[in-house]
Order: sequence, then structure tokens, then C-alpha cells
Amino acid sequence: MDERQALTEATKQYRRTDVAHEQATNRLVAAIVAALRAGVLPTDVADLSPFTGAYVRRIARQHGIPPAPPGPKRQDRGPR
Repeated sequence: MDERQALTEATKQYRRTDVAHEQATNRLVAAIVAALRAGVLPTDVADLSPFTGAYVRRIARQHGIPPAPPGPKRQDRGPR
């Protein structure tokens, strides 16, 4: 395989995985929104996802989910 052919094949693979990554991200965001709407705490959503708490909160706001009301901090969040 010459270098041009290798580059062409690598580009095709990149484009296929780029589309798959975008689809997986969209599916993950939809699952996060559904979990938050079902009452799962943002901290638990962050623990169960690859995203930080700040990014989970950003996703929530982008989808019209209001902040959780202030309350006592949970001491035991279970296994991670």
C-alpha cells in the first residue's frame, strides 16, 4: 500500500468513526436529559457518565431543566 492509499483509507476510517462518535454523544446527552428529568441527581449523572458535573449542569440548562433545589449534602453516594 503506498502512502496516498494509506492516507485515503485512514481518512475514510476517521470519517466513519467521527459520525459514530457524534451519534454516541447525541445518545448519551439524550440519556442524561432523561435521567435528570426522571429525578436522578446531577452528581449521580456525572458519576455514571464520562462528563463532569459542570458539563452535566450545562446540558441540563440547555434542555430547560432547572437547577436542583438546595438541600443537605449527601454523605454516602454509593459505589463508584
